[in-house]
Amino acid sequence: MKRDEDLHPQDPQDHGPASAGPEEALDRAVEGAVVRAVLSHTPLSRRRFMRMLGQGTMAAVISQFLPLEAVKAAAKDKSGPLEKKGLKIGFVPITCATPIIMAGPMGFYNKYGLDVELVKTAGWALMRDKAIAKEYDAEHMLTPMPLAITLGAGSPAVPFVMAAVENLNGQAITLHINHKDKRDPKQWKGFRFAVPFEYSMHNFLLRYYLAEHGLDPDKDVEIRTLPPPEMVANLRIANLDGYLSPDPFNQRAVFDQVGFIHILSKEIWDGHPCCAFAASREFVNAMPNTFGALLKSIVDATHYSSKPENRKAIAEAIAPKSYLNQPLPVLEQVLTGTFDDGLGGQKQVPGRIDFNPFPWHSMAVWILTQMKRWGYIKGDIDYKKIAEQVYLASECGEKMKEIGYPPPDATYQNHTIMKKVFDYSKPEEYVKSFQIRRT
Repeated sequence: MKRDEDLHPQDPQDHGPASAGPEEALDRAVEGAVVRAVLSHTPLSRRRFMRMLGQGTMAAVISQFLPLEAVKAAAKDKSGPLEKKGLKIGFVPITCATPIIMAGPMGFYNKYGLDVELVKTAGWALMRDKAIAKEYDAEHMLTPMPLAITLGAGSPAVPFVMAAVENLNGQAITLHINHKDKRDPKQWKGFRFAVPFEYSMHNFLLRYYLAEHGLDPDKDVEIRTLPPPEMVANLRIANLDGYLSPDPFNQRAVFDQVGFIHILSKEIWDGHPCCAFAASREFVNAMPNTFGALLKSIVDATHYSSKPENRKAIAEAIAPKSYLNQPLPVLEQVLTGTFDDGLGGQKQVPGRIDFNPFPWHSMAVWILTQMKRWGYIKGDIDYKKIAEQVYLASECGEKMKEIGYPPPDATYQNHTIMKKVFDYSKPEEYVKSFQIRRT
């Protein structure tokens, strides 16, 4: 007759370490339940087996015959069945899209039951148009774009959401190699700059930087929009004096010896958002389970990307022609933060690009102030209402918790841009504080 201790073994191996997160604890619980179920049919006691092998070894053996990982995933899934598994996601080939891109070859979409086709898209105007036309299920966008599309700035008004920030920092001002002696922005009158899109952090940070140095970005320089992949070629033939661009095109200009890095965007606003994972409100409402799985895969991939020890493997995953189509050394320099600056020096800036998915509402408010400052939106703006309508902070926070990645306790905070504090609670006062503005 079996003893009670054989029916309900209490071995330490049945439990994960006390410091394990919720995901790991649930994994151990699932493994323990499967091991106990399998060993309930053996003539030897479970306790003896567990003492000899341990739960981990037994689970490894069992997983050869039973899809244990699938069982674990099913145990964690609190939502209903996916409304759609095959999805199209558009991306622009830049390092800011790292989580969206690497989630494909590194298995993060498959982990949550999704079959994602990643579609390379030439630039942001095309991305916006394809998103509005519903050619993609979800998109890699610039953080201001869901705000602009929702408000009808530059396009028909269509409700969009930003569910996660793709990256922090990750931009730079790059100048033509012939301008090494013009490091003072006051020397830049008449310069021709490029940014990837009007509704971009690149445009707003460049305008902010120029204006803080006394230059009117609409009168003293020319700012044109160009798809990021075209920037290096235009710099090479001197069609541009510089650009504020996403990487890897700043580092690529150094690699090709046609430009140098004047300043990283991190030095303008450390921790600023750049790109985003976005989707239409219609998609979110129509397919809540699919959207939830997609958001969780992006948050998981972003968390993985945030770890420095993973950066070289990620660079290798996103370098191929179907993704970024860039030399591996260029991507490694961007992602690791150890890079040549084009001025003969090597820099070590670990936070040159970073990854944290949380979409702070205060970031949205700052972006809206700059849209108002430069005349992209007019009239009275309910900053808080729009920020909370478009940036899905609570939804992102829930997915962060589910993978054991604690979100912030709040959704608003003050930010410091070029040593000046932005008080998110006084957006109109902030806009009116600037001498150089369009409103």
